[in-house]
Amino acid sequence: MGHSVGRVASLAGVTVRTLHHYDELGLLTPGERTPAGHRRYSDADLDRLQRVLFYRELGFPLEEIALLLDDPTTDPLEHLRRQHRALTGRIEQLRKMAAAVQRTLEAQTMGVNLTPEEKFEVFGDHDPDLYEAEAEERWGGTEAYRQSRRCAASYTKEDWQRIMAEHDGLCRRLAALRESGEPADSVRAMDLAEEHRAWIGHHYECGYEMHRGLADMYVADERFTATYDAFGPGLATYLREAVHANADRRS
Repeated sequence: MGHSVGRVASLAGVTVRTLHHYDELGLLTPGERTPAGHRRYSDADLDRLQRVLFYRELGFPLEEIALLLDDPTTDPLEHLRRQHRALTGRIEQLRKMAAAVQRTLEAQTMGVNLTPEEKFEVFGDHDPDLYEAEAEERWGGTEAYRQSRRCAASYTKEDWQRIMAEHDGLCRRLAALRESGEPADSVRAMDLAEEHRAWIGHHYECGYEMHRGLADMYVADERFTATYDAFGPGLATYLREAVHANADRRS
């Protein structure tokens, strides 16, 4: 009779809710049902799920995955070739990410008033003063920049550790939401985007249009992309979509 939804979820390392979501989207509809209406997955369904998860891991949106898989001109071997090319590109990107500075949120680190030892303890290998000149050139004339410098200069090591822990926890929750298949414009994703906007408020007042611009920069600037994608491939793009959706619902 095929595989139960619980068995498939266990094999694939996803939640039952994710499989239900894929079914609702028409992305992965089980080929069989029991007389009681329970989902049963065939081996062909498992092959399709594997391709879905490959593309998902590479950061493809669910809608685009559906189009790719349902393209009648593409055979299974071409899917493997396409995924191999994408994985090769991802490996190169991860190499760059590993070599890149890990926390380059300029607004967060401008004017940090810590000793060298405390900077290393809080920021690791990242020098929080490294991008200060660039940040001043880009935003030096803005009130947000002045607010950020005033705040950052007053923070202690413990303040920075708390603020960064909040950011990392938010990113992990957002990555888990994206991994579960939750759309970026869902209420939960938008609520996390609102939390992200509030987190920026540690440094300066951030309105919704400013938040949109920052989210666009997270995708356009590879250093910001690396910071967010370190929590999960495609997270910077997912965050941008959630930020825009949250701003739209507030307008």
